[in-house]
Amino acid sequence: MSTNIQKIIAASIAVKQELLNDIAIQQRLEEAIAVITTAFQNGNKVLFCGNGGSAADAQHLAAEFSGRFYKDRKALPSEALHCNTSYLTAVANDYSYDVIYSRIIDGIGVKGDVLIGLSTSGNSGNIIKAFEVAREKGVITMGFTGATGGKMKEVSDFLFNVPSTVTPRIQESHIMLGHIICEMVEANLF
Repeated sequence: MSTNIQKIIAASIAVKQELLNDIAIQQRLEEAIAVITTAFQNGNKVLFCGNGGSAADAQHLAAEFSGRFYKDRKALPSEALHCNTSYLTAVANDYSYDVIYSRIIDGIGVKGDVLIGLSTSGNSGNIIKAFEVAREKGVITMGFTGATGGKMKEVSDFLFNVPSTVTPRIQESHIMLGHIICEMVEANLF
């Protein structure tokens, strides 16, 4: 058996073990679950954004709300902001890639919505700009980052900074934390 494979699995478990022992992040999770539950109860939406693998994770988590998680239930208003390729490529071409998310938040974000941004570094300029616009509009911001939180630390109402600097380990934990939120919000609502 490959010891490299075992090392990778052990590293993933170690990050999750740190999260299991981190009471503060668990309390933030509980608060975020309550905020998202309330947002959906009030007719607001939950929007996601990310780049690369984090965009895939954003799309995955949005689908857990708009599709289903465990329960056969009504769809919840949630989407990943990068899925409209005509919008994305037009804005990136005509303005800048840095404003792809902030422009759409300015257009569709309303007070009480939730914007979840995933960035392993916490320094993705387009997500930071989106969070700044979100704050101006009364949209609640939740940042999913790596250990330091990066620049997103300053613009996140809720920060989930996974205790790692290794991109795959951070992303694995982002999905786990996102699944916890989806499962518990669904249980609260249905």
